[in-house]
Amino acid sequence: MSGHDNSAVQAIKSRLNLAELARRYVELRRIGNRWMAPCPFHQETKPSFSINEEEGFFYCFGCQASGDIIDFYSRINGLEFREALEQLAEEAGVTLGQRQADPREEQERKFRSRCYEMYELATKHFRRNLQSAAGAECRSYIADRGIPDEIVSSFELGWSKREWAALSDELQRAGYAPRDATRAGLLSSNDSGRMYDRFRGRLIFPIKNLSGKVIAFGGRIISSEDQAKYINSSDSTIYKKGDHLYGLYQARRSISQHKRALLTEGYMDVLALHQFGHTNACGVLGTALTEAQVKRLGGFCSHVDLLFDGDGPGRKAALRSCEMMLVKGMDCRVVLMPEGEDIDSLLHQQGAQAFRELTESAPDGLEYCIRTLRDSYSPREILDWTAAFLRQLDRPDLASFYVTRLAGGLGLQEADLRASLSLPAGRNRQQRAAGNRVQTGKEKKLEMHLMEFLVRFPHHISNLQARGAEEVLVSRWARDMWDKLLAFGADEAPNHFSEEQKALWIRCRVASPIPAENERQELEDLYSKLAELNQKEQSRMMLAALRQLSSDANSEAGFELLRAMKDNLGRSDGQH
Repeated sequence: MSGHDNSAVQAIKSRLNLAELARRYVELRRIGNRWMAPCPFHQETKPSFSINEEEGFFYCFGCQASGDIIDFYSRINGLEFREALEQLAEEAGVTLGQRQADPREEQERKFRSRCYEMYELATKHFRRNLQSAAGAECRSYIADRGIPDEIVSSFELGWSKREWAALSDELQRAGYAPRDATRAGLLSSNDSGRMYDRFRGRLIFPIKNLSGKVIAFGGRIISSEDQAKYINSSDSTIYKKGDHLYGLYQARRSISQHKRALLTEGYMDVLALHQFGHTNACGVLGTALTEAQVKRLGGFCSHVDLLFDGDGPGRKAALRSCEMMLVKGMDCRVVLMPEGEDIDSLLHQQGAQAFRELTESAPDGLEYCIRTLRDSYSPREILDWTAAFLRQLDRPDLASFYVTRLAGGLGLQEADLRASLSLPAGRNRQQRAAGNRVQTGKEKKLEMHLMEFLVRFPHHISNLQARGAEEVLVSRWARDMWDKLLAFGADEAPNHFSEEQKALWIRCRVASPIPAENERQELEDLYSKLAELNQKEQSRMMLAALRQLSSDANSEAGFELLRAMKDNLGRSDGQH
């Protein structure tokens, strides 16, 4: 985190309250000195989600989700850190960065604000149209498609009149210039420069960002007219279609709770899925699935059901989408619709049970890839695909997981496949943990006890250091965390922690306070264990030295001395 970001985070935390923000998403109850609720990040009913309002941290004792107000906001809305920071800064009235604002940037910021206002006005315009006399034909179409009123309302569906300037006129009456509306993607212009409504005579699907603001529209014809079935807003200052997913705003909480998303291709399919209770469904926006969309979805879950038509293009799209999920380490299933069916028709004509059976029998993503390669690709194409797939992996250690299954499924020798791709041979668990010597259970327990105590009472670090506490720390994460606490102090160190370290810090800090007498008792207990460990270590070192001495001298006196020391150390150890 940069210095600018850190100061902005501190300013946001001073102006926004984590409990008040969380209350928008979960129902909090005061229990003791903490706020508690069922966790919004996994499916549960018990209140395992805890907020330490004073320190501004949250922690879930069920799924171990943890963090501060930025972490909470970014996680629950599927945002990157910077996106969350920008949105919360705007809400808190905090200016990001310390340099003088660029006039062009300020102009662009103001235009973005006008875009949001224009899309809000347009959404209300289209919704009013749907309820007006002019919207009767669209209401009839909606009824014929079996879309209930609650779905129309929750997705804010609308109707664009057939006139050329219905929206344009309303925008101008509100003081918005046609040129700005065209740049925002609401109007279009012909070769002579004449501007007109982009959406005419269409069922309108508002597309929202994760803050709930409308940033674009999709429009569908409702009769067999000689024009494109669907059109979408063009990319603009506030919208890039490859970055967003239709319905993700409505589905985000359900996805977080279920830890699984349903991903489809059409607006109507998303509506049908929500209608039939699959409220964790969203859809791509008129393009093939993009890396940005995968990343955005991965902010909410790591399991995705990919829903595609069962024709050739659908199967090809499914293979590419599988690749994109798997290389990110995500889990997916491929659900192909029966011939001649789409999700909307299947649910309305055959019911929820038929869809459930189709989903439950779907192959996982890697199995689908293997099956498709085996059935449709030549040996050379299989090897090319496998090499390209493995080299795209987000994490190199995923290669060992995938290469065994790929080799087995494609009839290849794993050793040959590894060699051809310059991958290391398989390693055992102990070798994979290189750099961390194997700890006994007792040592691991003492290491964790030490770090948990240090998180609660960081002011004792110098005393513990004097007692040789660093010798207890074997795990890399623990030694690194110790070093950061020494280098930066308790106030600044958390800004430099890894996710694992930050989770431990927050878990301990949201726990109930420990009385002073318990703090003293825990400290004395640690001192005792450190002294015992230190004495045993000295004993081992002395024995090793004596063995070397007696071996070099090869004398009876040396052996006698060795035996005496063994007896003495044995009695000493026995006392502990």
